[in-house]
Formats: sequence, structure tokens, C-alpha cells
Amino acid sequence: MENNEKDSRLRGNVVEGKATPRGAYPHVKRVGDFIFISGTSSRLPDNTFAGVNKIDELGTMHFDIKEQTRAVLENIKDYLATEGATMADVVDVTSFLVNMNDFAGYNQVYAEYFNKETGPTRTTVAVHQLPHPHLVVEIKAMAYKPR
Repeated sequence: MENNEKDSRLRGNVVEGKATPRGAYPHVKRVGDFIFISGTSSRLPDNTFAGVNKIDELGTMHFDIKEQTRAVLENIKDYLATEGATMADVVDVTSFLVNMNDFAGYNQVYAEYFNKETGPTRTTVAVHQLPHPHLVVEIKAMAYKPR
């Protein structure tokens, strides 16, 4: 197989207008009919985070799980669009929560994008921390979208 054939079957993409990945990985990678979305946060293009609010003059932070989850899912939606896919094409989701006490809020927003009859399979796990202290949720996804 020639390199350009292989490259067209295994293509990664860093999406313009989105926060730059914090490592050597693409936002989205297509392999044949499958689309893989890297772990996605609520980080915005200016390196701020959705769902982070200072609540007093001492800088105490409040993290809004619903706002962060919505921002994460909107980022994933945008990444899928670069490959001609939608949230309806998502077949598997893995979610990482820093605090399982946030599960109800996360689950409520998740249900705005997916339902149990037609939505993807899902695993949600608690993690000690994510790559930035302002993150409370990260989601990775896999979609199936024939070319």
C-alpha cells in the first residue's frame, strides 16, 4: 500500500477555531468508517474553560458540571462535523468525572444529546484529576460514519 493511500485511510485532524490539543494528538481521527474523538474538555480557544466561575474576592472557584458537560459535547459535535458526522453517529462514549457527586448534572445534560434507546454505549468513571485543575469532566467518543 502506498503512503498516500494509507494516509487517506488513517487521517487525524486538529480542528481550526478550537483549543489546541495539549499534547501530540489530533482532536479527531478517521480510520475507515470509524471516527475517534480524543478526550475532550470544556476548554475554549482562548484557553479559558466553560463552567468555571469565581464566586468570591478570594478566588474560590465554582465548577458548573452542566455547563462544562454541555461545552464538551458541543466540542465533540463540532469535531464530528469535520468528518461529515453528527451526534447520531456516535456509537461509544467514555466519560471521566473528577467527582461522582457531579453525575446527576452530567447525566442530565448528556440526555439532551443522547437517549437510551438510540444513543451510544457509555462508560463513566471517576478519576483523581484531569489535565487542568479547572476541569471536572472529559469525554472521548467513537462514531461510525461510512464514507
